[in-house]
Amino acid sequence: MDITTFLLGITVVTVFIFDFTNGFHDSADMVATAIASRAMKTWIAIAIVSIFTFLGPLVVGLAVADTIGTFVDMKQAKLIDAQALVIAALLAAVTYNLITWWFGLPSSSSNSLAGGLVGAGLYVVGTEQINWGLDALYQGQLTGVMKVIAGLFVSPFFGFIVGFFIMKLIFFLFKRFSIKIRSFFVISQYFSVAWLGFSHGANDAQKGMAIIGMMLLASHHTQTFTIPLWVIIMCTSAITLGTMFGGWSIIKTLGFELYHVKLIHSVANQLGAALINTLATTIGAPTSTTQVVTATLLGNGAAEKPSHVAWGRAGQIIVGWLVNVPVSICFGALYAYLLIKLLGAIS
Repeated sequence: MDITTFLLGITVVTVFIFDFTNGFHDSADMVATAIASRAMKTWIAIAIVSIFTFLGPLVVGLAVADTIGTFVDMKQAKLIDAQALVIAALLAAVTYNLITWWFGLPSSSSNSLAGGLVGAGLYVVGTEQINWGLDALYQGQLTGVMKVIAGLFVSPFFGFIVGFFIMKLIFFLFKRFSIKIRSFFVISQYFSVAWLGFSHGANDAQKGMAIIGMMLLASHHTQTFTIPLWVIIMCTSAITLGTMFGGWSIIKTLGFELYHVKLIHSVANQLGAALINTLATTIGAPTSTTQVVTATLLGNGAAEKPSHVAWGRAGQIIVGWLVNVPVSICFGALYAYLLIKLLGAIS
């Protein structure tokens, strides 16, 4: 087995690990409010989210994968350098995921991967080979890095706004919260959790698919950027497995440390976050389910009583978001440097 084939195999394994940690992170976000509201048993919530996370990428198109897959132009790079670039980006994303999981902070796997790709890309192929999307932006179009930034940084803002107004709408429509109304919300939560899981899988699983698609193209296994069926199934399975295991420290943070989450908050949170994810996936913009869920939850709490929200804890989470991309860029460049030095010594 030559070194390039070996590295292609390493890439596939690393994508699986990345998608697993992605699901591990995001499952906590998706089920946290359902568990905190005590309207749904933990294993049921995780089972529903896992099933619909698996179905998401199999039903929708691959617009998000196309966005990520054209992020960095590796045609001018040597094959072994292109492979080092992709592996470095994945390692950067996995590293940040594990660090934030350790501290119980909801973080964005998508931001980590985007930052890792930029950092590794800057070191390996240089700034000119990165699709920044600035020229297209002047023409009113979103592509490349700018499209990713729009999806990852604008979506939490809209998540907060949507969460705020959905909560206000529910309060207006259901002024009297009777036992019958509670039963309605308990049943509704099964559908809202399913939709959130579906929207998560439809958007997030495509990022790992894009990475493998980039590697297959760089390795000349494909002539154009395409996603084979086996890649779709593998990435979907990996993110689903991660979802099944969950991240309990993050569940504790979102479900119990921001404010006292009740059933009405849980349903509003899931509906708002699922709506944002679905709209972003439709236009091919990658989002962070973590950020969308958290921002929507803060909007829910602010709509009811802002003083009940633990804004200090929320601030810690937001700081983690702000440093996510810069730290991941540094990790990506560092891993790319180390990998290229190591591969150079081996070959």
